[in-house]
Amino acid sequence: MSKMEVKTSLLDNMIGVGDMVLLEPLTEESFIENLRKRFDHSEIYTYIGSVVISMNPYKHLSIYTADKVEEYRNRNFYELSPHIYALSDEAYRSLRDQDKDQCILITGESGAGKTEASKLVMSYVAAVCGKGQEVNKVKEQLLQSNPVLEAFGNAKTVRNDNSSRFGKYMDIEFDFKGDPIGGVISNYLLEKSRVVKQPRGERNFHIFYQLLSGASEDTLKKLKLDRDFSKYNYLSLDSATVNGLDDAANFRTVRNAMQIVGFMEDEVQSVLELVAAVLKLGNIEFKPESRVNGFDESRVKDKNDLKEMCELLGIDQSVLERAFSFRTVEARSDKVSTTLNVAQAYYARDALAKNLYSRLFSWLVTRINESIKAQTKTRKKVMGVLDIYGFEIFEDNSFEQFIINYCNEKLQQIFIELTLREEQEEYVREGIEWTNIEYFNNAIICDLIENNQNGILAMLDEECLRPGTVTDETFLDKLNTICAEHQHFESRQSKNSKFLTDHSLPHNCFRIQHYAGKVLYRVEGFVDKNNDLLYRDLSQAMFKANHSIMRALFPEGNPAKVNLKRPPTAGFQFRASVATLMKNLQTKNPNYIRCIKPNDKKSAHIFTESLVGHQVRYLGLMENVRVRRAGYAFRQAYEPCLERYKMLCKQTWPHWKGPAREGVEVLLNNLQVAPEEYSYGRSKVFIRNPRTLFFLEEKRRQCLEDLATLIQKIYRGWKCRTHFLLLKKSQVVVAAWYRRYAQQKKYQKIKSATVVMQSFIRGWKARKILRELKYQKRCEEAVTTIAAYWHGTQVRREYRKFFRANAGRKIYEFTIQRIMQQHFLGLKNTMPSMSPIDKTWPVRRYQFLDGAHKELRRIFHLWRCKKYRSQFTEEKKAIYEEKLQASELFKDKKALYPSSVSQPFKGDYLEINKNPKYQKLNSMVEEKILLADIVNKINRANGKGAPRIFVLTKNNFVLADQKTGQVKASVPLPDLSSVSVSTQADGFFALKLKEGTTSAAKGDFLLSSDHLIEIITKLQRTGAAAASRDQINVDISDEFLVQFKQDKVCVKFIQGSPKNGNNAACKRKNNRLLEVSVPSP
Repeated sequence: MSKMEVKTSLLDNMIGVGDMVLLEPLTEESFIENLRKRFDHSEIYTYIGSVVISMNPYKHLSIYTADKVEEYRNRNFYELSPHIYALSDEAYRSLRDQDKDQCILITGESGAGKTEASKLVMSYVAAVCGKGQEVNKVKEQLLQSNPVLEAFGNAKTVRNDNSSRFGKYMDIEFDFKGDPIGGVISNYLLEKSRVVKQPRGERNFHIFYQLLSGASEDTLKKLKLDRDFSKYNYLSLDSATVNGLDDAANFRTVRNAMQIVGFMEDEVQSVLELVAAVLKLGNIEFKPESRVNGFDESRVKDKNDLKEMCELLGIDQSVLERAFSFRTVEARSDKVSTTLNVAQAYYARDALAKNLYSRLFSWLVTRINESIKAQTKTRKKVMGVLDIYGFEIFEDNSFEQFIINYCNEKLQQIFIELTLREEQEEYVREGIEWTNIEYFNNAIICDLIENNQNGILAMLDEECLRPGTVTDETFLDKLNTICAEHQHFESRQSKNSKFLTDHSLPHNCFRIQHYAGKVLYRVEGFVDKNNDLLYRDLSQAMFKANHSIMRALFPEGNPAKVNLKRPPTAGFQFRASVATLMKNLQTKNPNYIRCIKPNDKKSAHIFTESLVGHQVRYLGLMENVRVRRAGYAFRQAYEPCLERYKMLCKQTWPHWKGPAREGVEVLLNNLQVAPEEYSYGRSKVFIRNPRTLFFLEEKRRQCLEDLATLIQKIYRGWKCRTHFLLLKKSQVVVAAWYRRYAQQKKYQKIKSATVVMQSFIRGWKARKILRELKYQKRCEEAVTTIAAYWHGTQVRREYRKFFRANAGRKIYEFTIQRIMQQHFLGLKNTMPSMSPIDKTWPVRRYQFLDGAHKELRRIFHLWRCKKYRSQFTEEKKAIYEEKLQASELFKDKKALYPSSVSQPFKGDYLEINKNPKYQKLNSMVEEKILLADIVNKINRANGKGAPRIFVLTKNNFVLADQKTGQVKASVPLPDLSSVSVSTQADGFFALKLKEGTTSAAKGDFLLSSDHLIEIITKLQRTGAAAASRDQINVDISDEFLVQFKQDKVCVKFIQGSPKNGNNAACKRKNNRLLEVSVPSP
C-alpha cells in the first residue's frame, strides 16, 4: 500500500449497519429496516460476519468496474464496505496463499440474483489471477460456459426473466501459483417438465426462442423450422417475447460462446438438430383407431412433423411410428406387446421429449467438461461455486418443489454445521474458551425425507417398485401410516386427530414444516415424476437413429445390452447427487452468499417488507446472526485495531512502539472497558457486545472531531503565514516590474518625440529639394519648347515655296489612301461566317473599289473552303466524296435522291462482324465488307420480294439467305455491266451482268432496298477504283429490260396508289412485263 493511500473500514461512512452482527437491538424488524435503509441508498451488500447478504437491485450499478476490482484486491475482508468482491478475494487468497480448497455457496429464491452473483464471483477471480495466453484461454472458456448453460437451462418465470431451472456446481481448478487450469461442472435436477408444459406467464427454455429468432434463414431451412412461435405446441405464446431480452442477439452470443468453449461446427449443428426435433415432437398428434379386439390403438394424425423429425435424427419413420402405437414389456425370456391408447401415446411423446432434452443438457455439460478440464495431472487447488435453486413455496407445490426444498434443507444443515465449526475452530485457534451455542438443528427434517427405511423418498421408491396398482393416493396412504406421528409431518388423513378438521389442508396433500416454514405439497404426479419412465421401444428407436450423438444419449436402447432391471428413480438419483455434493462441500472451506429479492415486480426502488421478511426467515439469517453473536460479536486483528483506535489513549498516540497486543491492552484499560466485554486471542481481540464496539466508535468519532479541529487550526495558521509571505514576495516582484515598466514607458515617449522631430526636419528638407528640382525641370521644358517652335518656323519658311505646286496631288492620294484604309477596316468587322454555303458579302461603298471587292470575295471564299476541308478526317472525306458522287449520279435525275441527302452512308447496317447470327456468313466472306444490308429479291413469277442479305466487298457482291446466312449468289464486280433504276421515288434497281460470263447464266438481279442511293454509289465507286475494270454504267429510266435466264422482261414504273400504302409495289402483268406502282409525290 502506498503512503498516500488512505485505509478505510467497514465502519466508516456507514449507512445503517454494514455487519448485522453489530445490529443493536437485534430483532427481525430492525434487521429488515437495516436492509431497507441500505437498499434505498443502493447499498445492496451487507455482512453477517463472513456471510454476504446480496439484495437484487433490478438495475445497473457502477460498482463492478475494473477500478473496483483493484480496490478490493488483496484487502482485508472488513477493510472496505461490504461487497461480493471482498468475499471472492478472501476465498481466492485463502486458496492461493494458505492452500485451502474453497467453496462459495450461493442460495436464495428464484429472481434473487444467484446466477448474476456466481458470474460476478467468476469474473472477479478471472480478473485477479495470473495472465498469459494459456491462462487467458482457460479463463475465457470458464466464463463462456455460462451463456451456453443459461440458454439451455434457464427460462423466463413469473418471478425472474432469466431463472435457472437447474442446479449448477462448478469446481474451478488452480495450479500452485493460483492460475486457473481448468474446471468441472456438475448439474442437478433440470426442470425437464418445462419442455412440454409451462405455467401461465412463463416460457420454455431460452434456446427454443433464441433459435427461432436468431438463426439465419438457411439454418432454419436445414432444421425444417419456421420463425413463427405459434406453430409449435411446446412454446407458450403469452410470454413469447420478454422486455429486455434480445433472443436474436443472445443466439449469436451462444454460438460464439460454444465456439470459444471448444464445440466443433458439426457438434453445434447436431445440438441444434436435437432442439429442432424436440419442437417437431411437440407437434405430433394422435387419433384413436379401433381394433378387432375392441381396444383403441393410437395413430399419428399428420405424419409431416413425424417425417421431418425422423429426417433430422436419421430415424426410420415406421420404427418411431410403431413405438408410439405399441409397447413391448420384457420379463426374462418373455416378451409381451400391448397397444397404446391416445392418452398413453401422448404420455410417451412427452416422456421422449423430456428425456431427449434432459439428456442433451447432460451431454452439453459433459462436453463442456471435456473442453475445460485440467490437462495436467499434478495436484490442484479447487474453488467450488454452487448456484442452486432456492427454497420454493408456491400455491401449487409438486414433486419438483419437494426435491428442491429437500436440497435446501441439506444446504441449511451443512451451513449451520460449517458455520459453527468455523466459529469453534477460530476460538480454538485463538485460545478463547468455547461457549456452547443453542440452535435449531434441521437434521430431523432431513431424516424425515431421506431416511433409508421410513423416509419419504424411500417410501416413494418402494411404492414405485412394488407390483400391483400404484397411484399417488396409495403413496399418500403409506405416508399417513408411517409418518403420522412425526412432529414435522402433517396430513388430514393421518392418524393424528388434530389435523382432521384443518380445512387449510386438502385431502390429497401433505404438509412438511421445513426450517423456512410450512409447505403444502399436492401428491398428484409424485409417482409418475419419480418413475420418470421412458418406454423401452422409444429408447431402442432413438438408439437406431443415424445421428452423431443420439446413441450416446440413449445407451439403454442398445439391443445387445438389454437390461431388464428398472432404472433408478428420479428421487434416488437426486438423493445420491445431493449426498455427493454434501460430501464434496464438507471437504472445503465454505463461503456464503445469501441472495434476497426486494419485490415481486422486478422493479428498482421497491422494497416489500413482507416478502423480504419471509426470505429472511426461511434463509435463517436471524439465526445466523444469533449464532455469530452467541460468542463474540466482533473480532479484529491487533494491528488494525490499534491503528484505528490509537488516538483514544495518550500512551498509544500518535505511535506505539511496542507489540500491537500490548498497545490494545493499554488502550482498553485506559478507556475502562469492562473485562467481561472482551477477550484477547493469539492474533485478534474479541469484543462480545456490539455496544462496546459502538462505544469505541463514538469515542473515536469525538476524538477525530477534536483532531480535525486541531488540524484545521494548525492548517489555517500555516495557510495565513504562507499567504502573507506570498503577498510580501509578490509585492517586491510587482514593484520591480512596475519600475521597469515606468522607465520603459518614459524611454518610449522620448524616443517617439525624437522620431517625430526627425521626420518633420527630413520632410522640410525633402520639400525644399523638390521645389528646386521642379523649377529646374520647368526651365528645361521651356527652353526645349522655344527651340522646337523656332526650328519649325525655319523649316516651314524653307519648304513653303514647294508646297503649293504638289498640294492637290498629295491631298488626293492621302484621301484615297484614307478611304481604302477605312474600307478594309470595315471589312474586318463585317466579314461573313466561315460556312462555305454562306453567300453573303459586305456591300461596297465606292464604285472604284468594284474590282478589288470581287477579287477579295473570291479569295475569301477559296480560303474558307480550304479551312473547312482541312477539318475533315479520311473517313469523313470518303463519306463526302461518296455523297458528291451520288449527287453527280442522281441529282435532278431521280426523285428519291433529295430524301437521301440528309441520311449518312453507314455501310455495314447489319454489323456482321459483331452479330453472332451471321458468324457463318462472316467466315465465308474473306474481304473487308464495304456494305451489308437487307434487300428484297424480286421474283419474276409473281413480282413479290424475298428478303436477302446484300454484302458488297472490294471485288464481289454477295446475296445470302436472311435467316440462315447461307450464300445464294456471289458475283465478281467485273461481271457487272450496268445498273438500271427508275426516275421515281422507289427503291427498285436491276443489276445487269455481262453476257457470256459465268455469273450471267441465271440472269440479272432485280432488287429493292431502302438504301438504293448508297448501294449504287458504292457499286459505282468500287468498280471505278480498280484501273483494270470498266466503269459500271448507271441507266436511269422508267422502263428497262431485265434478263431472266433466256427471257427478257420489261420493268415499267408508273405512278399510282399501291395497296400497301406509301411503298412501291411490283406486280406481274404478263410473261414479258413487270409493272411497279409508285405513290404520287
